[in-house]
Amino acid sequence: MASLLTITRIEWAPLTGERPRLAGSNARLGVHGKSVTCPIVRVTTSDGSQGFGWSRLSREEAEAWIGQPVPQSVETFPFALENALWDRAGKLAGKPVFALADDTWQVSENLPGLAVPCYDTTLYFDDLHLSDDAAAADIIAAEAKEGWERGFRNFKIKVGRGGMHMPVDAGTRRDIAVIRAVRVAVGPEAKILIDANNGYNLNLTKQVLGATADADIFWMEEAFHEDPMLYANLREWMGREGLSVLIADGEGDASPRLLEWAEQGLIDVVQYDVLRPGFTRWWNLGPQLDGWNVRSAPHAYGGVFGVYSAPHLAARIRGFTFAEVDPAEVDGLDGSAYTIRDGQVHVPSLPGFGLALDEAIFQRAITEKGFIAT
Repeated sequence: MASLLTITRIEWAPLTGERPRLAGSNARLGVHGKSVTCPIVRVTTSDGSQGFGWSRLSREEAEAWIGQPVPQSVETFPFALENALWDRAGKLAGKPVFALADDTWQVSENLPGLAVPCYDTTLYFDDLHLSDDAAAADIIAAEAKEGWERGFRNFKIKVGRGGMHMPVDAGTRRDIAVIRAVRVAVGPEAKILIDANNGYNLNLTKQVLGATADADIFWMEEAFHEDPMLYANLREWMGREGLSVLIADGEGDASPRLLEWAEQGLIDVVQYDVLRPGFTRWWNLGPQLDGWNVRSAPHAYGGVFGVYSAPHLAARIRGFTFAEVDPAEVDGLDGSAYTIRDGQVHVPSLPGFGLALDEAIFQRAITEKGFIAT
C-alpha cells in the first residue's frame, strides 16, 4: 500500500505591487489607491511536490496543517490552502487547472490555452474633484479608451455617486452622463456593465436604467442589497420598458438566500468572490447554476490572484459570462503568460495556474513579513 501523502512545509508571505492607475472611490468606499497586496502560500508535500496560490491563513493555521494528509479530491480542498493545492494538482497532472476535469486533454506545446471573455473593472469615481458633469464624464471616457488600448472590449462602470459622495440628484445625473460618455467612447459593440455597490434604491435604479436605455446596459450589478420584492418589481418594470438588462449580485456580504432567489429567476448573474468563498466553492457551484440557467461571473477585484484563477472556471461552467480584470503588477509574481486581446483573457496551457514565483523576492518577503511552518 502506498504511503499517505502529507503536508510537510508551508511558506507564506504577502507580495506587493501596483495598479497602472490609481483607483478612486465607489458608492460606499473612499479611494482604493494604487497599491495592491497578494498574500501567497506555498505548500510542499511529502513527495516533494509543490503548489502556490492566494491565502490569508495564519501561522497557527499553517502549523496545524503540518503532518496532515493531502486531500485526494479537488472538490474537498480546504479553503486555507485551496489555491496552492489546485496549482499543485495541475502541476502533478501536467495540465492547466482548467483542464483537470477533462480526461481527454493531452499535454502539447502546440495546444492553445483558454480564451475567456473579460471586462475592464477600473472605471471608478476618479472625477469627484470636478464640478462639471461633462468634464467628469470625459475623464471616465478617457479611462475606458485606455482600457481599449490594453485589449479590453467590455467595461464595468462604478455608479452610485449620490449614495455618499455627492447629493443624490447631482450624483445620479453624473452617473448618467458618465454611462453615456463611455458608450460613445467604446462604440456600440462593447458590453457596458454598471455597478452601484448597493448605492441605489429601486427608484434610482429605474431612473438610471431608463435614462440610459440607448446605451444598452448589459447588466446592473448590486443596485441595492438583495431583496426579492424589489428585484421582482424591477424585473416587472424592465419588462414593461422593453429593457433586457441582466440583474447581477452576490459579491461581498450577500444574502444567504441569494441562490434561492437565483433559482427562482430573480437574479440572472451570480458573482460570489473567487477568493472568498473561493475557487473550490465555484468549482462545485458553477454546474449547479448551469442547471438553473443562471450565469456565473466570479468577482475578482482587489486580490490580484483571482484575475488569474477565475478564468480557469470557464472551462467547467457553461454559463461563465465574464472574467473580471483588475490589472496590477505584483513584485515576485509572474503572470506574463496571461494576455488580454480583443476582449478576452488568454489563459496559458501551462501546468497549474501558469504562474511563477521569483524565489529571491518571495524569500525576502517571508523573512520580512511572513513565516515558515515545517
